[in-house]
Amino acid sequence: MSGFGKKNRMNEFEKLETKIEGFDLISYGGLPKGRTTLISGTAGSAKTIFASQFLAEGILKADEPGVFVTFEESPAEICKNMMGFDWDIRSWEENGKWAFVDATPSPEIETVYTENYDLGALLARIEYAIKKVNAKRVSIDSIGNIFTMLPESSNVRNELHRLSIAIKNMGVTAIMTAERTDEYGAIARYSVEEFVADNVIILRNVLEDEKRRRTIEILKFRGTFHQKGEFPFTVTPGKGIIIIPLSAMELKQKSSNIRISSGNKKLDDMCGGGFFRDSIVLVSGATGTGKTLTVTQFMAQGALSGNERSLLFAFEESREQLFRNATGWGIDFESLEDQGKIMVVCEYPESAGLEDHLIEMKRIIAEYKPTRIAVDSLSALERVSTLKSYREFVIGLTGFIKQKETVGLFTSTTPSLLGGTSITETHISTITDSIILLRYVEAYGEMRRGLTVLKMRGSMHDKEIREFSIDGEGMHIGKPFRNISGILSGNPTFVVQNELENLGNLFKNDDDINKIIPESERENI
Repeated sequence: MSGFGKKNRMNEFEKLETKIEGFDLISYGGLPKGRTTLISGTAGSAKTIFASQFLAEGILKADEPGVFVTFEESPAEICKNMMGFDWDIRSWEENGKWAFVDATPSPEIETVYTENYDLGALLARIEYAIKKVNAKRVSIDSIGNIFTMLPESSNVRNELHRLSIAIKNMGVTAIMTAERTDEYGAIARYSVEEFVADNVIILRNVLEDEKRRRTIEILKFRGTFHQKGEFPFTVTPGKGIIIIPLSAMELKQKSSNIRISSGNKKLDDMCGGGFFRDSIVLVSGATGTGKTLTVTQFMAQGALSGNERSLLFAFEESREQLFRNATGWGIDFESLEDQGKIMVVCEYPESAGLEDHLIEMKRIIAEYKPTRIAVDSLSALERVSTLKSYREFVIGLTGFIKQKETVGLFTSTTPSLLGGTSITETHISTITDSIILLRYVEAYGEMRRGLTVLKMRGSMHDKEIREFSIDGEGMHIGKPFRNISGILSGNPTFVVQNELENLGNLFKNDDDINKIIPESERENI
């Protein structure tokens, strides 16, 4: 717990670490120990996975046995479904680490529930299973089926309360899952479940702009603190639920004065000596202005400098296209890759959700340990996500890169060909440390290219808009545009030309003009 949310936690309720990645951060330590927590969510929100993972993580990481009480799926179905996460439940059963209490109705026997039916027999079975494996954790999935067992709705709340109290007296930490019909409606289907639990957590699986987005929210933790609001999460094969708590990021990254080359000497000069080692650089421009070339030179510079490793995440071009383009500029990516100096990862943005992309990118960065990271381009990811998901992705990725004290170069395609009022459609420019703008400039009947360093945190930089060209050797940055204004807005105006016309009205010949504007200066304009 840190930052503005710091509080005196000396008297806070003791918590049990769930070991579910990200959850213990947003809950400030896990679930309140010895209490019951309601996990409520719609279909597909990962309730059963959460219930299973709570027990699995306890066995794998804390040596805490668990009991799984199932009202819906049979134990065999649960074991089969959870194998995708590498949880060998049958093996844990054999070793006395996991016990099932099967409360699913038998399809072969018609069960008739009377008005006097209660959960006494079920509680006895749960208590026996807890003692059998010396359980510390209990998962009940799902309590909604209890309502079908109790014909009189007046008995439901009493029996649920009885269940919660009994489990608490058994000295275990428990979670109960419940269904809800609406993502932002009643907490649970029958509107009484939340009142018998000490804590309430909501899982959501919201459809936004034809895209699914899973989130988790701690609605209530009785007597203890937790982070407020929704947090994105994903379900990953081999791992289960992974929560991405952006609010847990702390502004404690180290700041370095070490400079590294961008791969272009003139661009280094414009940036005041190159990029800072721990900075995030955004290269923004229209299609064809040289963003991928900038990335290629940046990657090659790191690989050819000796002891640096460069990592490229490409979301628009295939591996073959990138390697061919690099060869056209005199850079042999294939040879550098064989030497282990670069790594290129190409993925379609649509191949996974942004949360999944973020988890995989962080894994690759942690394993490869690059000194330079490039993403080409953010715009491709922007197109397949909601605005909120996209901003969360960028914040999560940039924060992770900064923690590694690694320089990151991101590209973004502007919506307008010649310029506009925004650097990116989603205004992520405030997250970056440096911004380089690439622009087309229409002048005298031809398209030319311009480059400027718009922002460079912690450093002086060239503020001129310079013309550049691209050939087989790469990017060549030349002289500033002197006779054109309004380039960045996309409305160029030939200021100097108008002034020369006015001078022509005042002076009758070139000799008179040369008295005011020397020939050496006229060449620049």
